[in-house]
Amino acid sequence: MTDSPLRTLARRILGRLPGLAARARSTVRTPDEALAAEAMDPDWYRAMNPDVAAAGADPADHFLRHGWREGRDPVAAFSVRDYLELYPDVAAAGINPFIHWLKAGKAEGRLPRREVGRAARAAALLEPLKVRLDRAAARWPKVRPASRDDLVRRLTALGPALSDVHLTVSHDDAFRHVGGLQLCVQREHAAFTAQGVSALHLFPVDTWPSLREDGGGLIGVSTGPEVWGAWTAADVAAALATVLPPAGRRSFALHSLLGHDPAAVEGVLRAGGFARGVFWLHDFASLCAGFNLMRDDLAACGAPPPGSAACGICLYGPRRTLHMEGHRRLFEAFGIEVLSPSGDALERWRNGGGFHQVHGRVLPLAALGEAARDAPKPPSADGVLRTAFLGFPASHKGWGVFRDLVQRFADDPRYNFLHFGAQGAGYAGMGFVETRVSAADPLAMRDALVREGVDVALVWSLWPETFCFTALEAAAAGAAVVTGPDSGNVAAQVSAGLPGLTLPDEAELMRLFASGEILSLSRSAREASVRDLVFSALTAAPGVRPGP
Repeated sequence: MTDSPLRTLARRILGRLPGLAARARSTVRTPDEALAAEAMDPDWYRAMNPDVAAAGADPADHFLRHGWREGRDPVAAFSVRDYLELYPDVAAAGINPFIHWLKAGKAEGRLPRREVGRAARAAALLEPLKVRLDRAAARWPKVRPASRDDLVRRLTALGPALSDVHLTVSHDDAFRHVGGLQLCVQREHAAFTAQGVSALHLFPVDTWPSLREDGGGLIGVSTGPEVWGAWTAADVAAALATVLPPAGRRSFALHSLLGHDPAAVEGVLRAGGFARGVFWLHDFASLCAGFNLMRDDLAACGAPPPGSAACGICLYGPRRTLHMEGHRRLFEAFGIEVLSPSGDALERWRNGGGFHQVHGRVLPLAALGEAARDAPKPPSADGVLRTAFLGFPASHKGWGVFRDLVQRFADDPRYNFLHFGAQGAGYAGMGFVETRVSAADPLAMRDALVREGVDVALVWSLWPETFCFTALEAAAAGAAVVTGPDSGNVAAQVSAGLPGLTLPDEAELMRLFASGEILSLSRSAREASVRDLVFSALTAAPGVRPGP
């Protein structure tokens, strides 16, 4: 029997009642829950739990209903897991530990989290590499490959432009993701396109934290922002062999092999007639699955000899040989030239991998230019030192060091702390300035730093940076770069004259802020100036592209 309009309306209303009731319950809180909600840091909770932010859920409601049971922390200074482990009586009672601490635990002198160092906390969260690989395998939806004929059709449509082709290989869709390597691929692509060269980009559809040895997953193919689709490596190789003319200029640039099977990449290059290419040393994935050369992601390892006892106790040790031999295979098969963005990185790479026979040279990704004429003006000095962290809040970039600094001096009227990046708003004790650098807006970070009058940029990388755009962006903005002893090219740039300091350890960093000596790095004390940045076209730069 057909429903009447009235019956249909009634059914819709009744169907919505459970959802309406659930939302009503989520906004009605007991006094204890209201206390916890008031004490929470909602922006920090969203930043630490992207799934909550993506779902548009209320942070307090999520924490009170589900988050604390899942071990999620309400604020940076309170650990749900630590509190339940330290106080079994609270765990046995089955009550929300944050509420207990706010109502009773704090007055009883109970600790909100273990008093251990940052490294110890990070070590407690370590996972075997296999767990990470399994998670990567399960994280991505299965994508069905397009037909080989479709790729042949798309390539054929390029017509005469196929007489001059450059192939770029990286670890993700560089036109959709944000990062220094991605911007390099974008700049290279734009430069080749301007020269009339057909630039193709290959990347793994399923991003992966290591090399693969199973033929690899599906490969995405694009000519820039437009992704054509995804194919197996065998289909990409066959399509290139079918369409590319036997005569014509071919070159390739390997920016990252993470997520690729080197044997499959070799097959694609040979099928397409790509005989000459370069490898860009953006990181140290060619030496180890731990691309930043940090033992267990905790401290710089210095790239000891493969098979050493040090590698034996590191979670990345079992896959180090896979990475070194996979890259060596391609270096030898194509006589690849290694291009390093800094002399410091090239020297570390040679010493750490035994690649002394591989030809390499230094080509910086960017450099400071002349005094800027069209940059924004910084605000007038007010006696407050503005200290900033630039980019994604990753531990190997020194985010933990910055957080410790903020927690210690957030209430000190001499200082103001800011985080500049694409995400991470609302961490306790600091302001957040959303900043997105792109090929279309390459000076976004510099200009944001100038507008906020940043005096000091803390670029305390815990790994040996091969280049580090943020250090150069900070210097271009007139900020002083403060870094530590393990930061690789950052420390090398400061030693070579980049404004700033390289400190021996975190204790000295804290001492400078406590004593106020760091105030000597204010913009007014240094008469800071704003400068332009000159970016490289990478493989498309004059004299770099290999081949006839």
